[in-house]
Amino acid sequence: MYNFSAKELSQINNKGLNIDKINTQLLRFKEGFPFSNLEAPATIKNGIKKLSENELKSNISSYNKLKNEKKIVKFVPASGAASRMFKFLFEFYNELDNNKFENIINKNKDAKTFFDNIQQFPFYKQLSSLSTLECNDDKYPQEIINNLLEKEGLNYAKLPKAFIKFHNYKSDSRFAIEEHLAEAAEYACSNNNEANIHFTVSEDHKELFKKNLKELISQYNNKYEITYNIDLSIQKPSTDTIAVDLDNNPYKNNEGNLVFRPAGHGALIENLNEIDADLIFIKNIDNVVTDSKRQITTDYKKALGGIGLKLHNNISLAINSIITNKNFKGAENIITIDLEQKLPIKYPSYTNNEKHNYLIEKLNRPIRICGMVKNEGEPGGGPFWVNKSGEKSLQIVEGSEIDINIESQKNIVNNASHFNPVDLICITKDFKGNKIDLKEFIDYNAGFISEKSINGDKVKAMELPGLWNGAMSMWNTIFVEVPIETFNPVKTVNDLLREMHQ
Repeated sequence: MYNFSAKELSQINNKGLNIDKINTQLLRFKEGFPFSNLEAPATIKNGIKKLSENELKSNISSYNKLKNEKKIVKFVPASGAASRMFKFLFEFYNELDNNKFENIINKNKDAKTFFDNIQQFPFYKQLSSLSTLECNDDKYPQEIINNLLEKEGLNYAKLPKAFIKFHNYKSDSRFAIEEHLAEAAEYACSNNNEANIHFTVSEDHKELFKKNLKELISQYNNKYEITYNIDLSIQKPSTDTIAVDLDNNPYKNNEGNLVFRPAGHGALIENLNEIDADLIFIKNIDNVVTDSKRQITTDYKKALGGIGLKLHNNISLAINSIITNKNFKGAENIITIDLEQKLPIKYPSYTNNEKHNYLIEKLNRPIRICGMVKNEGEPGGGPFWVNKSGEKSLQIVEGSEIDINIESQKNIVNNASHFNPVDLICITKDFKGNKIDLKEFIDYNAGFISEKSINGDKVKAMELPGLWNGAMSMWNTIFVEVPIETFNPVKTVNDLLREMHQ
């Protein structure tokens, strides 16, 4: 145990943390996290369901029927800053200090793509109105980058992705957040014409969200003739983790204070846990498309919702059947057929009471239906069968959680066919319709440690189990293949030139 000073203890308490949590984190830094034990990649007919055209239509129909009287929420992690989108432009700007544009543009593929296609970006009209130089002027490229990124211009380097112009339309252009408002109207709207959306935002941008949304909501209420109910939350400071030096001692800044870091998107399980809804759609802020290309996304969102609501209904019926009639068959079928899991080897010898307890404990959990897309080289976690204490389950696993130095684990990764696009349907009510405490279903061994830099010093940082990884590890899970057209993230500004954003 580290001997913290009174000043440091006060810091810890002010974060909403306690000394036990901090000591647990320090021990984790020393001992590390265990790697996942992969059994096999989840593939079609082995963990991933592929919907036929008839199944797609049937599940859409089920969703449209079963959502009656349900509270639906669209949950959008939106705290990410846009600065990473423009990383290559910052680097190119620095090169321009000592070089002429025409001498270096062909050496920077990303910058060339940006300037060759600059008129196609939805923010071009605003950008050109700020320009004072002609495009053949030597200083024009620097002026463009300045006007795009700096405070005197569009200030895109300091804005959240939510308020970057993503798409052009005939009469206007839209921020990323506007496309989520449009999406919600198509698949996350209740029968009383209300759309509930929850954005997780950073503390720095909270007032910006409030101000801009106030203007947008009035516009979109009229556009779609629905009522938008918008909630905002920030990642809780009590989910931050302490930073340590390379010897695993608490890192202190120049003022002698402890340094804490946000613990990644896994900390958002706390935010999700506070939402009281019957069905929750989760989708990242940058994964949106234009109106004309959204139908396939809408169809699959509804289909996943239909699968989730049917599963929850069937689980509720099966548990009630166990309680009232000691009928175990329905619950057994859900586990072995719907969830594709095996009953324990000793299950046939269980007493009725043991079967009762096992089946209810197994089924009365939160549900997640996860869309998976075919792997086409995009980075991100993937769907795998994982062995935990002798029990196989479907999990979304990040690369950092896999020991690829073990040949068998490396081979499993190489044979993976799909990856995780963060397309989730969550049901967080139990079989009686009561809210489940999601924190009871986290695998706290599924975090990871990375190396960062603070003021030029190398430090270690800890991330909590990811929101759709370890934070949902013990949920009842179904993976469904969704088309690649539903996955359109904007990681760099040039991604806005892809067909689905045009």
